[in-house]
Amino acid sequence: MTEGKAVKEILPNGFVSTVKERCRICYTCVRECPAKAIRIINGQADVIPERCIGCGNCVRVCSQKAKKVLDSKPAVYELLKSNHKTAAILAPSFPAEFTETSWPRLVGMLRKLGFNYVNEVGFGADLVAAQYRKLLEQSSPNCRYIATSCPAIIAYVERYHPDLVGNLTPIVSPMVAAAKMLHSLHGNDLKIVFIGPCIAKKGEIISTNMVSEVEESLTFVELREMFAAESIRPENVEDSVFDEPFAGVGAIFPISRGLFQSAKIEEDLVSGQIVAVEGSGFVDAFEEFESGDMKVRLLEALACSGCIMGPGISNERPLFSRRASVSGYVQEKMENLNIAKWEENVKRFENLDLSRTFAAFDQRIKVTGNGIEQILRQMGKTSPADELNCGACGYSTCRQHAMAIWKGQAESEMCLPYVIEQLHKNIDDLANSNTRLANMQETLMQSEKLASMGQLAAGVAHEINNPLGVVLMYAHLLLERYGQNPDMSDDLKLIAGQADRCKKIVGGLLNFARKNKTILQPADIYEVIEKSIQAVPNEKCVEIIIENTLKDRIVELDSDQMSQVFSNLIANAIAATDKTGLITIALGGDDKNLNVKIIDSGIGIPKSNLSKIFDPFFTTKQIGVGTGLGLAVAYGIVKMHRGDIQVESNADPATGPTGTTFTVVLRRKQMNGF
Repeated sequence: MTEGKAVKEILPNGFVSTVKERCRICYTCVRECPAKAIRIINGQADVIPERCIGCGNCVRVCSQKAKKVLDSKPAVYELLKSNHKTAAILAPSFPAEFTETSWPRLVGMLRKLGFNYVNEVGFGADLVAAQYRKLLEQSSPNCRYIATSCPAIIAYVERYHPDLVGNLTPIVSPMVAAAKMLHSLHGNDLKIVFIGPCIAKKGEIISTNMVSEVEESLTFVELREMFAAESIRPENVEDSVFDEPFAGVGAIFPISRGLFQSAKIEEDLVSGQIVAVEGSGFVDAFEEFESGDMKVRLLEALACSGCIMGPGISNERPLFSRRASVSGYVQEKMENLNIAKWEENVKRFENLDLSRTFAAFDQRIKVTGNGIEQILRQMGKTSPADELNCGACGYSTCRQHAMAIWKGQAESEMCLPYVIEQLHKNIDDLANSNTRLANMQETLMQSEKLASMGQLAAGVAHEINNPLGVVLMYAHLLLERYGQNPDMSDDLKLIAGQADRCKKIVGGLLNFARKNKTILQPADIYEVIEKSIQAVPNEKCVEIIIENTLKDRIVELDSDQMSQVFSNLIANAIAATDKTGLITIALGGDDKNLNVKIIDSGIGIPKSNLSKIFDPFFTTKQIGVGTGLGLAVAYGIVKMHRGDIQVESNADPATGPTGTTFTVVLRRKQMNGF
């Protein structure tokens, strides 16, 4: 026997680890872990050794085989090669695993593997059952106990219900009882290996709260691997029998409530003094036990649905099939058991010290302040209605998930509703970014086109301006001298008129190609609009109204330039509207931007022309009426103000009222002189 060492010192990586290459991050292990001992770090599942109770739920539920159990085979091989006598103690659940061979053949295979003794843990269960019966008979009716046959349950209580450690029955498990019995028979130099369905046994054998009686613990899966490695097959081995003492009714221990039957304790549903719980239900059972809602004398809790459903069993047979195998073995055993000899052996070891102690190892998550509320808010859960408790993250409630995040054991991305909401937000942001990018690209193309046209227009205007001035001057001189001559008067007026038109075109070209900066000053947009209306001839007497919803009408702009913009837009609106029509100028906006909408009820602009209306020299007016530079100049001025100009129009009466709306958006305050 050797003194136990701290679990964290011997097994820094725990009993179960994750094979990262196989893990698909489905959160099944997180969801099924009763101890919440699996964290997600950087999108990867990771078992937390100090929180793990070794129940093996994660191993059982992982469809990708991404959970790896601590391999004890190398250590067992070393024991078998040593000079020490070795004993294999076989868990009573073995009939549920080795269904393809008889138990005598299985014992023979273990001896072939190199074990000197092969014993049943079932006899240890007989000894433990007697201790439970004695404890309940001699203790006060007010004493409340938790059975300690399942090491995963012990680990759970020590970590997550440390206040219940005093309620743990101070009796060793059948495995330890069997080991103590063998050491009393064969001496302390005997090296004992437990073989069973349980991963948590690997932790029990190195517990710091009792002297280590068992050297190593193998699962049935590992035992099969050793048989395969040594080419030990049933057909090549002779039958053998277990070494004495033989097990009695304790062989029924691995079935749920097997403890009660072995100890001859009845689970009275009326009094409710004896209760058994198995599987994930033990979590709620301990909550009720600690709160006092469960008033029982003895609570038998099993992390699995009985040991026959342990994670160390290799086959996929259902519960009742496994149960039938164990029950059949026990029936056969009891029919052939020498009861007198068995009772003699039980009495022989009745004074064997089967007591043990326990120690709290508190792993409860303690949250201080409003950390949980803050984490919930970050995930968009601002009210109880937002806490869906869907379980997709692997935790039962949103608050449990938030607590795990606070402890660094989980990530907010594990929350499916939160991730979906973030994806929708990202998609919307991306769509908005694409829209802004497309608009910016269109603006840049338009600006580049206007810049090129501006350079060309400036060059042409300057080249034409000088000879045009000469033509214009002499045309007016000739008109003054010969204007009364009927033969020449009409021709001279035509020359002078066309020359004046050329002058206007050149002036428009120069305005279009202007390079002077805007002079920004605070101005009343209402007054700017009024001046613009006054500057435009309204020969049709079209009604123009101003609708103002602005409380603050002040905006930084170049009044002269923006008056030119609004004058051009109003002039176009008048030209497109008959005398019975209406032009509405709507002023609106917010704290940052100001909007001016010029709405007419005119003939509208065809869709085919909408994309070209800001192009220089494009016009829908008759030849000689317009230059096609008004909107191009307006566009350039608005862009110089870092604003925007947009147009909406309908020219088809069949689809609704015709008309056009120009919207000019200006910043209330410009930055860096813009």
